[in-house]
Amino acid sequence: MRSILLTITLLLSFTASFAQRVQIMSYNIHHGNPPGKDGVIDLEQIAKVINDSGAELVGLQEVDVRVPRSQGIDQALELAELTGMYYFFSKGIDLDGGEYGTLILSKYKIIGNRRYELPMPVPSEQRSLAIVDVLLPSGQVLSFANTHLDLKAENKLAQAAHITEVGDWYDRPLILVGDFNTEPGSEPMNVLETYFSRNTTANAATHPNQNPTTEIDYIMVGKHGNFSWKSYKTIATDASDHLPVCAEVEFK
Repeated sequence: MRSILLTITLLLSFTASFAQRVQIMSYNIHHGNPPGKDGVIDLEQIAKVINDSGAELVGLQEVDVRVPRSQGIDQALELAELTGMYYFFSKGIDLDGGEYGTLILSKYKIIGNRRYELPMPVPSEQRSLAIVDVLLPSGQVLSFANTHLDLKAENKLAQAAHITEVGDWYDRPLILVGDFNTEPGSEPMNVLETYFSRNTTANAATHPNQNPTTEIDYIMVGKHGNFSWKSYKTIATDASDHLPVCAEVEFK
């Protein structure tokens, strides 16, 4: 009996040693412009929200790079410096002499990155899917994807389908975050949920930031990964017109 208990203890210890918890955030930052404050850009407040959350992998949407409306700042570089993270910017469109798109921040070293232009069946603003590979302290490589889907229904559905096709290429753990501009139960979300899992027990509305009524910002994980949700929540803040979504996920 003693030998059996010892064996079980060793097996549990072995399993635990290969478990890796990751703190994740998705946040539409509205180019650092707090709601109701025209012309104000406050990246320090955005960085404080990120730093205070303890997030290690962050997907940001609506990020300006050298755009006049946000004082010509390279917001990707500035936020990387304010948070002390590695970064990867993915352009959606050229905007007023600068660029506008999404940003990934990572506490872990980025060892690979890719940008995919998402389909646009009807004319609209170009959207992208950014993916980075990061090296975790456990030695495991994890992929992290960030996107901002279009407002138009036809484009949104095509983009969701394309993301699941890309996701199907991955054997390693894959996290998908972003502002999907669609609510649970919609056709685009149903498509994404064929490949990715979302939290359905602790999820909440994310927009607007005051008295939110709609859930359009998400953290999802590829179903092929061996993972569990440890926490999932929004953070109350007036730094943007969206609330940041945070999750702790454990991979084995």
